[in-house]
Amino acid sequence: MDKAIKLGRFIFAAGIALLGIQQILVGDFVQGVFIAPAWLPGRAFCAYLSGVALFAAASGFAVTKQVRLPAQSLAAVLALELLVFQLPSPLAILHDGVARTRAFETLAFAAAAAVLAGAPAAVVILGRLLFAFAMVVFGVQHFMYAGFVASVVPSWIPGPLAWTYLTGVAMIAAGLSLAVGTMARLSGFLLGIMFLLWVALLHAPRVAAHLGDEKEWNSAAVALAMGGAAWILAEGRQRREGASPIGSSPSRR
Repeated sequence: MDKAIKLGRFIFAAGIALLGIQQILVGDFVQGVFIAPAWLPGRAFCAYLSGVALFAAASGFAVTKQVRLPAQSLAAVLALELLVFQLPSPLAILHDGVARTRAFETLAFAAAAAVLAGAPAAVVILGRLLFAFAMVVFGVQHFMYAGFVASVVPSWIPGPLAWTYLTGVAMIAAGLSLAVGTMARLSGFLLGIMFLLWVALLHAPRVAAHLGDEKEWNSAAVALAMGGAAWILAEGRQRREGASPIGSSPSRR
């Protein structure tokens, strides 16, 4: 489990990088984590810029030991996206399941990036709580939209509705565990396993069957990044200001 958890930042980086590459290739905001209103001036330029920012930040904390700056940069970019383009429509987030999912995916990724950065300690704690809250919201939505969720379960898996409820319970339980710190490491590890199984069993076959569908690629990248984020939360610890961030090696004296 420990060896797997240490791969969290690389899996998270892969998912975020894929989202960035997709922004660049499409030249627009793919309907997923990153959204923007139709009236946005210089929409294509903003899409390219955000794609480059995502890819650069992900590459930064994947290939270097000093992850703090790229992780903080990613957290800032995602927080800006949430504040500027999503929170100004609170009614949509409250009443529209799709808008709510997008907003809390953005929140979860920003929170995971903050935990990955490792400092300040208060931000790390807030990141853990926000990520946990997002998982609880996702779990509740499995019950609210059980019919839809069951419809995307592969046909060869029996009892799709039962699996829908089970994953909803698992996400709520993992969120609560991460929030209160009880068995948080195990909960984060198992949560990451669940997301990565979705990538292998659900999203990869759908991408293979619809190679030209940007939404399928987006969903797969989000699930991949979420699996890595869960393992980042499993590895994370409350860190004092100036402590080494996750994934970096402390200097030897």
